[in-house]
Amino acid sequence: MAASTHTVTNQVPPLVGYDVFSTDRALTEGVERHSAPALLDETRAELTALGRAAGSAEAQEWGALANENPPKLRTHDRYGNRIDEVDFHPAWHQLLERSVGAGLTDAWGRPGGHLRRAAGFLVWTQVEAGNGCPVSMTHAAVPALRTEPALAAEWEPRLTSHRYEPGLRPAGEKAGALFGMAMTEKQGGSDVRANTTRAVPLDAAGEYLLTGHKWFCSAPMCDGFLVLAQAPGGLTCFLVPRVLADGTRNVFRIQRLKDKLGNRSNASAEVEFDGTWARRVGEEGRGVRTIIEMVAATRLDCVVGSAALMRQSVAQAVHHATYRSAFGGELIDKPLMRNVLADLALESEAATTLALRLASAYDTVQDGGDGAERERAFLRLAVPAAKYWVTKRCTPVATEALECLGGNGYVEESGMPRLLRESPLNSIWEGSGNVQALDVLRALQREPEALNAVLQELGEARGADHRLDGAIKGLLTELADLSGIEARARRLVERLALVLQGSLLVRWAPPEVADAFCASRLGGDWGTAFGTLPHTLGLAAVVDRARPAG
Repeated sequence: MAASTHTVTNQVPPLVGYDVFSTDRALTEGVERHSAPALLDETRAELTALGRAAGSAEAQEWGALANENPPKLRTHDRYGNRIDEVDFHPAWHQLLERSVGAGLTDAWGRPGGHLRRAAGFLVWTQVEAGNGCPVSMTHAAVPALRTEPALAAEWEPRLTSHRYEPGLRPAGEKAGALFGMAMTEKQGGSDVRANTTRAVPLDAAGEYLLTGHKWFCSAPMCDGFLVLAQAPGGLTCFLVPRVLADGTRNVFRIQRLKDKLGNRSNASAEVEFDGTWARRVGEEGRGVRTIIEMVAATRLDCVVGSAALMRQSVAQAVHHATYRSAFGGELIDKPLMRNVLADLALESEAATTLALRLASAYDTVQDGGDGAERERAFLRLAVPAAKYWVTKRCTPVATEALECLGGNGYVEESGMPRLLRESPLNSIWEGSGNVQALDVLRALQREPEALNAVLQELGEARGADHRLDGAIKGLLTELADLSGIEARARRLVERLALVLQGSLLVRWAPPEVADAFCASRLGGDWGTAFGTLPHTLGLAAVVDRARPAG
Protein backbone atom coordinates (compact mmCIF):
# COMPACT_ATOMS: atom_id res chain seq x y z
CA MET A 1 0.00 0.00 0.00
CA ALA A 2 1.43 3.38 -1.00
CA ALA A 3 2.22 5.82 1.75
CA SER A 4 -0.20 8.72 2.00
CA THR A 5 2.64 11.16 1.41
CA HIS A 6 3.14 9.67 -2.05
CA THR A 7 -0.38 10.18 -3.36
CA VAL A 8 -0.06 11.69 -6.83
CA THR A 9 -2.38 14.59 -7.62
CA ASN A 10 -2.36 17.54 -10.01
CA GLN A 11 0.05 15.87 -12.43
CA VAL A 12 -0.62 16.29 -16.13
CA PRO A 13 -1.45 13.17 -18.18
CA PRO A 14 0.93 12.53 -21.08
CA LEU A 15 0.03 13.98 -24.46
CA VAL A 16 -0.40 10.65 -26.22
CA GLY A 17 -2.98 8.81 -28.29
CA TYR A 18 -3.91 11.82 -30.41
CA ASP A 19 -3.77 12.79 -34.09
CA VAL A 20 -0.79 15.14 -34.54
CA PHE A 21 -2.06 16.27 -37.93
CA SER A 22 -5.80 16.73 -37.43
CA THR A 23 -5.43 18.61 -34.14
CA ASP A 24 -3.07 21.17 -35.67
CA ARG A 25 -5.43 23.75 -37.13
CA ALA A 26 -2.76 25.88 -38.76
CA LEU A 27 -1.41 22.79 -40.52
CA THR A 28 -4.73 21.30 -41.60
CA GLU A 29 -6.02 24.63 -42.89
CA GLY A 30 -2.78 25.18 -44.79
CA VAL A 31 -3.04 21.79 -46.46
CA GLU A 32 -6.64 22.49 -47.45
CA ARG A 33 -5.70 25.93 -48.76
CA HIS A 34 -2.83 24.81 -50.97
CA SER A 35 -4.04 21.38 -52.11
CA ALA A 36 -5.66 20.84 -55.47
CA PRO A 37 -9.32 19.91 -54.78
CA ALA A 38 -8.94 16.59 -56.56
CA LEU A 39 -6.07 15.61 -54.25
CA LEU A 40 -7.41 16.90 -50.95
CA ASP A 41 -9.25 13.80 -49.72
CA GLU A 42 -6.31 11.53 -50.50
CA THR A 43 -3.84 13.94 -48.93
CA ARG A 44 -5.93 14.41 -45.81
CA ALA A 45 -6.33 10.64 -45.40
CA GLU A 46 -2.61 9.89 -45.65
CA LEU A 47 -1.69 12.73 -43.29
CA THR A 48 -4.35 11.68 -40.78
CA ALA A 49 -2.95 8.14 -40.75
CA LEU A 50 0.55 9.52 -40.20
CA GLY A 51 -0.73 11.93 -37.56
CA ARG A 52 -2.35 9.12 -35.58
CA ALA A 53 0.84 7.10 -35.79
CA ALA A 54 2.89 10.10 -34.65
CA GLY A 55 0.68 10.62 -31.62
CA SER A 56 0.74 6.98 -30.58
CA ALA A 57 2.52 5.70 -27.50
CA GLU A 58 4.47 3.27 -29.70
CA ALA A 59 5.97 5.98 -31.92
CA GLN A 60 6.78 8.19 -28.95
CA GLU A 61 8.63 5.26 -27.41
CA TRP A 62 10.61 4.80 -30.63
CA GLY A 63 11.70 8.41 -30.47
CA ALA A 64 12.81 8.14 -26.87
CA LEU A 65 14.70 4.86 -27.38
CA ALA A 66 16.48 6.06 -30.51
CA ASN A 67 17.88 8.99 -28.56
CA GLU A 68 18.65 7.10 -25.38
CA ASN A 69 20.61 4.54 -27.45
CA PRO A 70 22.66 6.56 -29.94
CA PRO A 71 24.47 4.94 -32.90
CA LYS A 72 27.78 3.16 -32.36
CA LEU A 73 30.70 2.96 -34.76
CA ARG A 74 32.41 -0.34 -35.57
CA THR A 75 35.51 0.35 -37.64
CA HIS A 76 36.72 -3.31 -37.69
CA ASP A 77 35.30 -6.76 -37.30
CA ARG A 78 36.63 -9.29 -34.78
CA TYR A 79 39.32 -10.41 -37.20
CA GLY A 80 40.70 -6.94 -37.85
CA ASN A 81 39.04 -6.35 -41.20
CA ARG A 82 37.97 -2.78 -41.84
CA ILE A 83 34.15 -2.66 -42.09
CA ASP A 84 33.19 0.96 -41.19
CA GLU A 85 29.68 0.22 -40.02
CA VAL A 86 27.37 2.11 -37.70
CA ASP A 87 24.96 0.17 -35.53
CA PHE A 88 21.57 1.68 -34.63
CA HIS A 89 18.95 0.78 -32.07
CA PRO A 90 15.94 -1.03 -33.61
CA ALA A 91 13.80 2.02 -32.84
CA TRP A 92 15.80 4.02 -35.38
CA HIS A 93 14.90 1.57 -38.12
CA GLN A 94 11.25 1.61 -37.07
CA LEU A 95 11.19 5.40 -37.33
CA LEU A 96 12.77 5.35 -40.77
CA GLU A 97 10.57 2.54 -42.00
CA ARG A 98 7.50 4.63 -41.16
CA SER A 99 8.83 7.91 -42.55
CA VAL A 100 9.97 6.37 -45.84
CA GLY A 101 6.77 4.35 -46.04
CA ALA A 102 4.78 7.57 -45.64
CA GLY A 103 6.39 8.99 -48.76
CA LEU A 104 8.65 11.53 -47.03
CA THR A 105 11.32 10.94 -49.68
CA ASP A 106 8.80 11.06 -52.54
CA ALA A 107 7.89 14.59 -53.61
CA TRP A 108 9.30 15.16 -57.07
CA GLY A 109 7.22 12.74 -59.09
CA ARG A 110 3.67 12.88 -57.74
CA PRO A 111 0.99 15.61 -57.91
CA GLY A 112 1.09 17.97 -54.97
CA GLY A 113 4.08 16.04 -53.75
CA HIS A 114 5.97 18.86 -52.09
CA LEU A 115 3.04 20.08 -50.02
CA ARG A 116 2.07 16.55 -48.99
CA ARG A 117 5.64 15.70 -48.12
CA ALA A 118 6.25 18.94 -46.18
CA ALA A 119 3.11 18.44 -44.12
CA GLY A 120 4.10 14.83 -43.39
CA PHE A 121 7.63 15.90 -42.52
CA LEU A 122 6.20 18.45 -40.09
CA VAL A 123 4.05 15.77 -38.48
CA TRP A 124 6.67 13.03 -38.20
CA THR A 125 9.47 15.31 -37.00
CA GLN A 126 7.39 15.87 -33.87
CA VAL A 127 8.00 12.23 -33.01
CA GLU A 128 11.77 12.33 -33.49
CA ALA A 129 13.84 14.79 -35.50
CA GLY A 130 17.02 12.79 -36.13
CA ASN A 131 15.51 10.41 -38.68
CA GLY A 132 14.60 13.46 -40.72
CA CYS A 133 18.25 13.92 -41.71
CA PRO A 134 18.60 10.99 -44.16
CA VAL A 135 14.99 11.48 -45.23
CA SER A 136 15.65 15.11 -46.11
CA MET A 137 18.90 14.43 -47.97
CA THR A 138 17.36 11.57 -49.94
CA HIS A 139 14.52 13.82 -51.03
CA ALA A 140 16.85 16.71 -51.87
CA ALA A 141 19.32 14.63 -53.90
CA VAL A 142 16.83 14.12 -56.73
CA PRO A 143 17.22 17.50 -58.48
CA ALA A 144 21.02 17.24 -58.34
CA LEU A 145 20.97 13.78 -59.89
CA ARG A 146 18.68 15.01 -62.66
CA THR A 147 21.59 16.99 -64.08
CA GLU A 148 22.82 13.55 -65.23
CA PRO A 149 19.82 11.78 -66.81
CA ALA A 150 21.51 8.37 -66.71
CA LEU A 151 22.18 8.66 -63.00
CA ALA A 152 18.67 9.92 -62.34
CA ALA A 153 17.16 7.01 -64.25
CA GLU A 154 19.18 4.58 -62.16
CA TRP A 155 18.81 6.15 -58.72
CA GLU A 156 15.61 8.18 -58.60
CA PRO A 157 13.23 5.19 -58.41
CA ARG A 158 15.19 3.93 -55.41
CA LEU A 159 15.23 7.31 -53.65
CA THR A 160 11.52 7.95 -54.12
CA SER A 161 10.54 4.41 -53.15
CA HIS A 162 8.31 3.86 -50.12
CA ARG A 163 10.42 0.88 -49.06
CA TYR A 164 13.09 1.18 -46.38
CA GLU A 165 15.83 -1.42 -46.68
CA PRO A 166 18.74 -0.98 -44.26
CA GLY A 167 22.08 -2.70 -44.59
CA LEU A 168 25.15 -2.38 -46.82
CA ARG A 169 24.69 -4.14 -50.15
CA PRO A 170 24.59 -3.01 -53.78
CA ALA A 171 21.86 -0.44 -54.30
CA GLY A 172 20.72 -2.28 -57.41
CA GLU A 173 19.61 -5.17 -55.19
CA LYS A 174 17.43 -2.97 -52.97
CA ALA A 175 13.85 -1.80 -53.46
CA GLY A 176 14.65 1.50 -51.80
CA ALA A 177 17.77 3.53 -51.04
CA LEU A 178 18.77 6.50 -48.91
CA PHE A 179 21.23 9.29 -49.66
CA GLY A 180 23.56 11.30 -47.50
CA MET A 181 26.01 14.03 -48.32
CA ALA A 182 29.60 14.94 -47.52
CA MET A 183 30.35 18.52 -48.49
CA THR A 184 32.27 20.35 -45.76
CA GLU A 185 35.89 19.95 -44.69
CA LYS A 186 37.91 20.96 -41.64
CA GLN A 187 39.56 23.98 -43.18
CA GLY A 188 36.52 25.42 -44.96
CA GLY A 189 33.17 24.64 -43.40
CA SER A 190 30.54 26.56 -45.35
CA ASP A 191 33.27 27.84 -47.68
CA VAL A 192 33.19 24.70 -49.81
CA ARG A 193 35.40 26.27 -52.47
CA ALA A 194 38.24 25.79 -49.97
CA ASN A 195 37.79 22.01 -50.20
CA THR A 196 40.95 20.01 -50.84
CA THR A 197 39.54 16.54 -51.58
CA ARG A 198 40.95 15.56 -55.00
CA ALA A 199 39.14 13.80 -57.85
CA VAL A 200 41.30 12.01 -60.44
CA PRO A 201 39.48 10.97 -63.63
CA LEU A 202 39.60 7.36 -64.79
CA ASP A 203 39.53 6.14 -68.37
CA ALA A 204 35.82 5.40 -68.24
CA ALA A 205 33.74 8.51 -68.91
CA GLY A 206 32.40 10.13 -65.75
CA GLU A 207 34.34 7.89 -63.34
CA TYR A 208 36.85 9.23 -60.82
CA LEU A 209 38.84 8.26 -57.73
CA LEU A 210 38.55 10.56 -54.72
CA THR A 211 41.17 11.18 -52.04
CA GLY A 212 40.61 13.43 -49.05
CA HIS A 213 38.53 13.96 -45.95
CA LYS A 214 35.10 15.26 -44.97
CA TRP A 215 34.54 16.92 -41.62
CA PHE A 216 30.78 16.31 -41.60
CA CYS A 217 29.28 13.37 -43.41
CA SER A 218 25.62 13.04 -42.55
CA ALA A 219 24.03 9.60 -42.11
CA PRO A 220 27.06 7.46 -43.09
CA MET A 221 25.08 4.23 -43.43
CA CYS A 222 23.19 5.53 -46.47
CA ASP A 223 23.50 3.83 -49.84
CA GLY A 224 25.00 6.77 -51.67
CA PHE A 225 26.40 10.25 -51.05
CA LEU A 226 26.75 13.49 -52.90
CA VAL A 227 30.30 14.75 -52.42
CA LEU A 228 32.19 17.86 -53.51
CA ALA A 229 35.80 17.45 -54.65
CA GLN A 230 38.39 19.28 -56.75
CA ALA A 231 38.53 17.78 -60.25
CA PRO A 232 40.94 19.03 -62.94
CA GLY A 233 38.24 21.47 -64.05
CA GLY A 234 37.48 22.76 -60.57
CA LEU A 235 35.05 22.00 -57.75
CA THR A 236 32.74 19.25 -58.92
CA CYS A 237 29.85 17.17 -57.55
CA PHE A 238 30.16 13.38 -57.34
CA LEU A 239 28.04 10.39 -56.41
CA VAL A 240 29.85 8.02 -54.03
CA PRO A 241 28.12 4.64 -53.44
CA ARG A 242 28.84 2.84 -50.18
CA VAL A 243 28.83 -0.53 -51.94
CA LEU A 244 29.95 -1.09 -55.52
CA ALA A 245 27.90 -2.99 -58.07
CA ASP A 246 30.03 -6.13 -57.69
CA GLY A 247 29.30 -6.26 -53.95
CA THR A 248 32.66 -4.93 -52.74
CA ARG A 249 32.63 -2.02 -50.36
CA ASN A 250 33.83 1.32 -51.59
CA VAL A 251 36.66 2.96 -49.63
CA PHE A 252 34.69 4.93 -47.06
CA ARG A 253 36.62 5.10 -43.80
CA ILE A 254 34.61 6.40 -40.89
CA GLN A 255 37.13 7.96 -38.51
CA ARG A 256 34.70 8.80 -35.74
CA LEU A 257 31.12 9.83 -35.01
CA LYS A 258 30.38 13.34 -33.83
CA ASP A 259 29.32 13.74 -30.19
CA LYS A 260 26.56 16.25 -30.82
CA LEU A 261 24.45 18.54 -28.66
CA GLY A 262 21.23 17.08 -30.06
CA ASN A 263 20.15 14.97 -33.02
CA ARG A 264 21.72 12.11 -31.11
CA SER A 265 19.73 9.33 -32.76
CA ASN A 266 21.34 10.20 -36.10
CA ALA A 267 24.98 9.48 -36.95
CA SER A 268 27.20 12.27 -38.24
CA ALA A 269 30.73 11.24 -39.11
CA GLU A 270 34.19 12.27 -40.17
CA VAL A 271 35.19 10.20 -43.19
CA GLU A 272 38.30 9.63 -45.30
CA PHE A 273 38.42 8.82 -48.99
CA ASP A 274 41.47 7.04 -50.37
CA GLY A 275 41.00 5.98 -53.98
CA THR A 276 37.24 6.01 -53.49
CA TRP A 277 35.29 5.31 -56.66
CA ALA A 278 32.81 7.99 -57.71
CA ARG A 279 30.69 9.11 -60.64
CA ARG A 280 30.56 12.72 -61.72
CA VAL A 281 27.26 14.58 -61.33
CA GLY A 282 27.06 17.57 -63.63
CA GLU A 283 29.95 19.28 -65.35
CA GLU A 284 33.45 19.65 -63.94
CA GLY A 285 33.90 22.94 -62.15
CA ARG A 286 30.17 23.43 -61.62
CA GLY A 287 29.78 21.54 -58.38
CA VAL A 288 28.10 24.35 -56.46
CA ARG A 289 25.63 25.01 -59.26
CA THR A 290 24.86 21.28 -59.46
CA ILE A 291 23.95 21.01 -55.80
CA ILE A 292 22.24 24.39 -55.45
CA GLU A 293 18.72 22.98 -55.81
CA MET A 294 19.59 20.26 -53.31
CA VAL A 295 20.69 22.96 -50.89
CA ALA A 296 17.46 24.88 -51.44
CA ALA A 297 15.37 21.76 -50.79
CA THR A 298 17.20 20.95 -47.57
CA ARG A 299 16.92 24.57 -46.48
CA LEU A 300 13.18 24.29 -46.87
CA ASP A 301 13.31 21.19 -44.68
CA CYS A 302 15.15 23.25 -42.07
CA VAL A 303 12.16 25.62 -42.05
CA VAL A 304 9.66 22.75 -41.90
CA GLY A 305 11.66 20.92 -39.23
CA SER A 306 11.86 24.01 -37.04
CA ALA A 307 8.14 24.62 -37.49
CA ALA A 308 7.59 21.03 -36.31
CA LEU A 309 9.73 21.48 -33.20
CA MET A 310 7.92 24.71 -32.39
CA ARG A 311 4.54 23.11 -32.86
CA GLN A 312 5.39 20.21 -30.56
CA SER A 313 6.82 22.60 -27.97
CA VAL A 314 3.65 24.70 -28.01
CA ALA A 315 1.39 21.64 -27.97
CA GLN A 316 3.15 20.33 -24.87
CA ALA A 317 2.97 23.72 -23.15
CA VAL A 318 -0.73 24.25 -23.89
CA HIS A 319 -1.53 20.68 -22.90
CA HIS A 320 0.30 21.11 -19.60
CA ALA A 321 -1.44 24.39 -18.82
CA THR A 322 -4.82 22.84 -19.61
CA TYR A 323 -4.48 20.15 -16.92
CA ARG A 324 -2.24 21.78 -14.32
CA SER A 325 -3.82 23.73 -11.46
CA ALA A 326 -2.03 26.49 -9.55
CA PHE A 327 -3.07 29.39 -7.37
CA GLY A 328 -6.72 28.42 -7.36
CA GLY A 329 -7.36 27.51 -11.00
CA GLU A 330 -6.08 25.98 -14.21
CA LEU A 331 -2.90 27.55 -15.53
CA ILE A 332 -4.41 28.09 -18.95
CA ASP A 333 -6.97 30.49 -17.47
CA LYS A 334 -4.36 32.67 -15.77
CA PRO A 335 -3.99 35.91 -17.75
CA LEU A 336 -0.20 35.95 -17.69
CA MET A 337 0.19 32.30 -18.66
CA ARG A 338 -2.38 32.82 -21.40
CA ASN A 339 -0.26 35.68 -22.72
CA VAL A 340 2.83 33.45 -22.84
CA LEU A 341 1.00 30.62 -24.56
CA ALA A 342 -0.60 32.92 -27.11
CA ASP A 343 2.75 34.49 -27.91
CA LEU A 344 4.30 31.06 -28.47
CA ALA A 345 1.31 29.99 -30.57
CA LEU A 346 1.74 33.01 -32.84
CA GLU A 347 5.35 32.10 -33.51
CA SER A 348 4.41 28.50 -34.26
CA GLU A 349 1.52 29.35 -36.59
CA ALA A 350 3.58 31.92 -38.50
CA ALA A 351 6.31 29.34 -39.06
CA THR A 352 3.88 26.65 -40.23
CA THR A 353 2.03 29.00 -42.56
CA LEU A 354 5.22 30.21 -44.20
CA ALA A 355 6.63 26.68 -44.54
CA LEU A 356 3.51 25.42 -46.34
CA ARG A 357 3.47 28.46 -48.63
CA LEU A 358 7.02 27.63 -49.71
CA ALA A 359 6.17 23.97 -50.25
CA SER A 360 3.19 24.89 -52.43
CA ALA A 361 5.47 27.13 -54.51
CA TYR A 362 7.68 24.11 -55.19
CA ASP A 363 4.66 22.25 -56.52
CA THR A 364 3.82 25.12 -58.86
CA VAL A 365 7.38 25.18 -60.16
CA GLN A 366 7.33 21.42 -60.62
CA ASP A 367 4.07 21.55 -62.57
CA GLY A 368 5.55 24.15 -64.90
CA GLY A 369 2.25 25.89 -65.59
CA ASP A 370 1.14 29.47 -65.15
CA GLY A 371 3.02 31.22 -62.40
CA ALA A 372 5.89 28.74 -62.34
CA GLU A 373 8.57 31.33 -63.12
CA ARG A 374 7.21 33.77 -60.57
CA GLU A 375 7.17 31.07 -57.92
CA ARG A 376 10.72 30.06 -58.81
CA ALA A 377 11.81 33.67 -58.32
CA PHE A 378 9.80 33.90 -55.10
CA LEU A 379 11.54 30.83 -53.67
CA ARG A 380 14.98 32.21 -54.52
CA LEU A 381 14.53 34.99 -51.97
CA ALA A 382 11.90 33.58 -49.61
CA VAL A 383 13.68 30.29 -48.83
CA PRO A 384 16.93 31.76 -47.39
CA ALA A 385 14.96 34.48 -45.60
CA ALA A 386 12.62 31.93 -44.04
CA LYS A 387 15.51 29.60 -43.24
CA TYR A 388 17.29 32.44 -41.44
CA TRP A 389 14.35 33.62 -39.37
CA VAL A 390 12.23 30.54 -38.62
CA THR A 391 15.18 28.42 -37.53
CA LYS A 392 16.41 31.19 -35.25
CA ARG A 393 13.04 31.46 -33.53
CA CYS A 394 12.97 27.76 -32.72
CA THR A 395 15.28 27.80 -29.69
CA PRO A 396 13.54 30.69 -27.87
CA VAL A 397 10.19 28.96 -28.41
CA ALA A 398 11.47 25.62 -27.10
CA THR A 399 13.05 27.32 -24.08
CA GLU A 400 9.92 29.24 -23.13
CA ALA A 401 7.67 26.23 -23.69
CA LEU A 402 9.90 24.14 -21.44
CA GLU A 403 9.58 26.80 -18.76
CA CYS A 404 5.79 26.56 -18.99
CA LEU A 405 6.15 23.03 -17.59
CA GLY A 406 8.34 24.28 -14.77
CA GLY A 407 10.59 21.70 -13.13
CA ASN A 408 8.69 18.91 -14.89
CA GLY A 409 9.87 20.31 -18.21
CA TYR A 410 13.51 20.25 -17.11
CA VAL A 411 13.62 16.48 -16.67
CA GLU A 412 14.27 14.11 -19.56
CA GLU A 413 11.04 12.14 -19.11
CA SER A 414 9.01 15.14 -20.27
CA GLY A 415 10.66 15.11 -23.69
CA MET A 416 11.18 18.87 -23.52
CA PRO A 417 14.99 18.73 -23.09
CA ARG A 418 15.24 16.73 -26.31
CA LEU A 419 13.25 19.40 -28.15
CA LEU A 420 15.51 22.08 -26.71
CA ARG A 421 18.71 20.28 -27.67
CA GLU A 422 17.40 19.75 -31.18
CA SER A 423 16.26 23.34 -31.64
CA PRO A 424 19.57 25.00 -32.74
CA LEU A 425 20.39 22.42 -35.39
CA ASN A 426 18.35 23.72 -38.30
CA SER A 427 19.86 27.17 -37.92
CA ILE A 428 23.34 25.67 -38.44
CA TRP A 429 22.58 22.95 -40.99
CA GLU A 430 22.81 24.00 -44.67
CA GLY A 431 24.39 27.34 -43.84
CA SER A 432 24.16 29.27 -40.59
CA GLY A 433 22.59 32.69 -40.14
CA ASN A 434 25.25 34.77 -41.81
CA VAL A 435 25.34 32.46 -44.83
CA GLN A 436 21.56 32.86 -45.28
CA ALA A 437 21.67 36.62 -44.84
CA LEU A 438 24.44 36.97 -47.40
CA ASP A 439 22.53 34.71 -49.79
CA VAL A 440 19.54 37.04 -49.53
CA LEU A 441 21.80 39.98 -50.42
CA ARG A 442 23.18 38.02 -53.35
CA ALA A 443 19.67 37.36 -54.64
CA LEU A 444 18.68 41.00 -54.23
CA GLN A 445 21.72 42.18 -56.15
CA ARG A 446 21.79 39.60 -58.94
CA GLU A 447 18.17 38.52 -59.43
CA PRO A 448 15.78 41.49 -59.35
CA GLU A 449 12.93 39.22 -60.39
CA ALA A 450 13.18 37.55 -56.95
CA LEU A 451 12.42 40.80 -55.13
CA ASN A 452 9.63 41.57 -57.60
CA ALA A 453 8.03 38.20 -56.86
CA VAL A 454 8.19 38.76 -53.11
CA LEU A 455 6.75 42.26 -53.46
CA GLN A 456 3.88 40.84 -55.51
CA GLU A 457 3.26 38.36 -52.71
CA LEU A 458 3.22 41.15 -50.14
CA GLY A 459 0.91 43.16 -52.36
CA GLU A 460 -1.77 40.48 -51.97
CA ALA A 461 -2.31 41.75 -48.40
CA ARG A 462 -1.95 45.48 -49.05
CA GLY A 463 -4.49 47.58 -47.19
CA ALA A 464 -5.64 44.77 -44.90
CA ASP A 465 -3.70 45.97 -41.82
CA HIS A 466 -2.12 49.39 -41.28
CA ARG A 467 0.76 47.90 -39.27
CA LEU A 468 1.61 45.52 -42.10
CA ASP A 469 1.44 48.38 -44.60
CA GLY A 470 3.81 50.40 -42.42
CA ALA A 471 6.22 47.48 -42.12
CA ILE A 472 6.27 46.97 -45.89
CA LYS A 473 7.02 50.67 -46.37
CA GLY A 474 9.86 50.42 -43.85
CA LEU A 475 11.27 47.39 -45.67
CA LEU A 476 11.26 49.24 -48.98
CA THR A 477 13.03 52.19 -47.37
CA GLU A 478 15.70 49.88 -46.02
CA LEU A 479 16.12 48.16 -49.38
CA ALA A 480 16.65 51.53 -51.04
CA ASP A 481 19.64 52.31 -48.82
CA LEU A 482 22.67 50.26 -49.86
CA SER A 483 25.15 51.84 -47.44
CA GLY A 484 26.66 49.30 -45.07
CA ILE A 485 24.21 46.71 -46.31
CA GLU A 486 26.34 43.68 -45.44
CA ALA A 487 26.73 44.73 -41.82
CA ARG A 488 22.96 45.16 -41.48
CA ALA A 489 22.00 42.13 -43.54
CA ARG A 490 20.56 40.25 -40.58
CA ARG A 491 18.29 43.15 -39.71
CA LEU A 492 17.09 43.36 -43.29
CA VAL A 493 16.40 39.63 -43.59
CA GLU A 494 14.58 39.56 -40.26
CA ARG A 495 12.31 42.36 -41.41
CA LEU A 496 11.73 40.64 -44.75
CA ALA A 497 10.75 37.37 -43.08
CA LEU A 498 8.43 39.05 -40.56
CA VAL A 499 6.67 41.08 -43.22
CA LEU A 500 6.22 37.94 -45.32
CA GLN A 501 4.79 36.02 -42.35
CA GLY A 502 2.52 38.92 -41.48
CA SER A 503 1.18 39.16 -45.02
CA LEU A 504 0.32 35.46 -45.05
CA LEU A 505 -1.41 35.56 -41.67
CA VAL A 506 -3.42 38.65 -42.61
CA ARG A 507 -4.69 36.81 -45.68
CA TRP A 508 -5.31 33.40 -44.19
CA ALA A 509 -5.28 33.24 -40.37
CA PRO A 510 -8.21 34.03 -38.07
CA PRO A 511 -8.47 37.76 -37.25
CA GLU A 512 -7.30 37.31 -33.66
CA VAL A 513 -4.08 35.60 -34.84
CA ALA A 514 -3.32 38.15 -37.56
CA ASP A 515 -4.14 41.06 -35.23
CA ALA A 516 -1.85 39.79 -32.47
CA PHE A 517 1.00 39.08 -34.89
CA CYS A 518 0.81 42.47 -36.56
CA ALA A 519 0.46 44.34 -33.28
CA SER A 520 3.50 42.67 -31.76
CA ARG A 521 5.91 41.66 -34.53
CA LEU A 522 5.17 44.50 -36.94
CA GLY A 523 3.58 47.24 -34.83
CA GLY A 524 6.16 47.18 -32.05
CA ASP A 525 3.68 46.64 -29.19
CA TRP A 526 5.75 43.84 -27.72
CA GLY A 527 8.48 43.28 -25.17
CA THR A 528 11.73 41.37 -25.56
CA ALA A 529 10.44 38.10 -24.07
CA PHE A 530 7.43 35.91 -24.77
CA GLY A 531 4.32 36.78 -22.80
CA THR A 532 4.46 40.51 -23.51
CA LEU A 533 1.58 40.81 -25.99
CA PRO A 534 -0.93 43.65 -25.56
CA HIS A 535 -3.45 42.46 -22.98
CA THR A 536 -6.39 43.82 -24.96
CA LEU A 537 -6.00 41.28 -27.76
CA GLY A 538 -8.11 38.13 -28.15
CA LEU A 539 -5.51 35.90 -26.55
CA ALA A 540 -7.88 33.19 -25.31
CA ALA A 541 -8.93 32.42 -28.89
CA VAL A 542 -5.29 32.26 -30.01
CA VAL A 543 -4.47 29.76 -27.26
CA ASP A 544 -7.56 27.67 -27.89
CA ARG A 545 -6.63 27.40 -31.56
CA ALA A 546 -3.24 25.96 -30.57
CA ARG A 547 -4.68 23.38 -28.18
CA PRO A 548 -3.87 19.74 -29.04
CA ALA A 549 -6.27 16.90 -28.21
CA GLY A 550 -6.26 15.47 -24.74
